[in-house]
Amino acid sequence: MRDITHFIDGAAVKGTSGLHGDVFNPNTGEVQARVALATVGEVDKAVASAVRAQQTWALVNPQRRARVMFDFKRLVEANMNELAEMLSSEHGKVVADSKGDVQRGLEVIEFACGIPHALKGEYTEGAGPGIDVYSMRQPLGVCAGITPFNFPAMIPMWMFGISIAVGNSFILKPSEKDPSVPVRLAELMMEAGAPKGVLNVIHGDKVSVDAILDHPDIKAVSFVGSSDIAHYVYSRGTAAGKRVQAMGGAKNHGIVMPDADLDQAVKDISGAAFGSAGERCMALPVVVPVGQKTAEAFREKMLAEIETLKVGVSTDAAAQYGPVVTAAHRRRVSDYIQLGVDEGAELVVDGRGFSLQGYDKGFFIGPSLFDKVKPDMRTYQEEIFGPVLQIVRAESFEEAVALPSQHQYGNGVAIFTRNGRAAREFAAQVNVGMVGINVPIPVPVAYHTFGGWKRSAFGDTNQHGMEGVRFYTKVKTITARWPEGAVEDSAFVIPTMG
Repeated sequence: MRDITHFIDGAAVKGTSGLHGDVFNPNTGEVQARVALATVGEVDKAVASAVRAQQTWALVNPQRRARVMFDFKRLVEANMNELAEMLSSEHGKVVADSKGDVQRGLEVIEFACGIPHALKGEYTEGAGPGIDVYSMRQPLGVCAGITPFNFPAMIPMWMFGISIAVGNSFILKPSEKDPSVPVRLAELMMEAGAPKGVLNVIHGDKVSVDAILDHPDIKAVSFVGSSDIAHYVYSRGTAAGKRVQAMGGAKNHGIVMPDADLDQAVKDISGAAFGSAGERCMALPVVVPVGQKTAEAFREKMLAEIETLKVGVSTDAAAQYGPVVTAAHRRRVSDYIQLGVDEGAELVVDGRGFSLQGYDKGFFIGPSLFDKVKPDMRTYQEEIFGPVLQIVRAESFEEAVALPSQHQYGNGVAIFTRNGRAAREFAAQVNVGMVGINVPIPVPVAYHTFGGWKRSAFGDTNQHGMEGVRFYTKVKTITARWPEGAVEDSAFVIPTMG
C-alpha cells in the first residue's frame, strides 16, 4: 500500500495522527494508496516553516521570484505526462482532460511570471508643495489554500502561483481524494528554486481545515468547494481576522435561442454537461431552449449526440469521460436521478445502469438526460455534480434570462445565438458572474479573473488575474515631503494639498 505524506519544509513528512484516508482508483474501485490526515500540531509545524521561509522570500526582488516561476513552468511542462496520468489515476478524468487541468493552472503561472509589472505601485509627483505621494504592494505573510478534488492541479496553481510570486509563503490543503498531484507540484516548486517552506502541503479533514482557519499566523485563505462549506470557511476565517475568498457551488445554465446554430450548440453543451463526468463547477447541467420548436429540436439532436458518447477508463484516448471520483459520489448522483423521477421530470436517458466490461467495480455512470424540469424541483435548485443534463423549457427570452438570474447560484451562464443585440442584452442583464456568448464553459483567461455571484462566491475578491494580486497583497501609501528653508510652525488642522 502506497502512503502519501505531507510536504513540510521541503521534505516528505509522515503523519503522526495514525489516521488515514483511502485514495481510490476510480477505474477499478480499488484502494490504491493511503493519505495521512494531519493533526493540529502538524499544521502548526507547516505554518512555522512557512513563517521562517516568508521572512527571507519577501526580501527577494520580484524579478528573481519571477525567475522561479519561469523555472517552475518549465518543470511542469516537462513533467506534463506524469502529472496528467497521476491525476487521472486518482480523479478518474481522461488523460487529455487532465492535461487541460494542468495547462489551465500553468496559464496562471505564466501570469505570475510577469509579477514585477503587476506589483508596480502608483506615484504622484507634486501632489502638494514639495510633496510626493506613492504606493507599494507588499505581501501579507503566510497564506493558505483549501482546494477541491475536481481540479487538483489547476486550482492549487491558481492560488499558490500568485501568492508565492508576490512574496508570500503558502500552505496548501488539497482534497484527500486525489492528493498526489499537489505534492508533486510542491516538489517541482522546490526544484525550481523556491526556498524550503515557501510551499507546504498538508492533507486532512475538518481538523486541518479548522486549524488553518484559526491559526493566527495565516493571514489569508482561499477556498473552492461546495457552497455550504464555502460559507463556513468564509464565516470562520473572517471571524479570525483573515482575508477570505471562498468559491462555492454552481448550477450553470445554457440559453438556446431559436436562431442558434443548433448543431454546434448541441456539441458544445454535450461536452460542457458530460465532460469530466460533470464534476466541474463550470459544467453546464441546465439547458434552456426558448420556444417549443427549439426545445423539441434540441432534445432530438441531444439524444442522437448522447448515443455517440463513449464512457471509458481514464487511459482510453477514445473516451469522452471516465468514472466519477468515488463510490459515494456515484451514489449521490444516482440518488439525484431518482429524485428527479420522483419529482415528476421526464427521464429521457438513464445513465444509472451503465457498466464497463472488465471494470465492473469502477465508479462509472452513463450520461443522463431529463426533460420538462421545473424551477421548483430540488434537482434543479441543487448542484448534482455529475453527468446529468436537465432541460428547462422557456417560452420567451425574458423567461430564459430570469431562470439563471433568480437561481441561488450565480457562477456561470451561456447563451447560444446569432443575434448580437440579444447576446449584448443578455450579458448586461443576467445576474451571474461569468457569461459565455456561444462559449459553453466561460472560464476567463488567466490575466482576467474567475468568480461567481450569490451563493457561488463569498467575499469580494475573485481568483487570479489582478484580483489575485490584490487579494494576496496589502497596499501601503506614502506621503513624502522634503522641506527647504526655515522650520515651519506646527499645523493644527488636517493638511490639504491646495
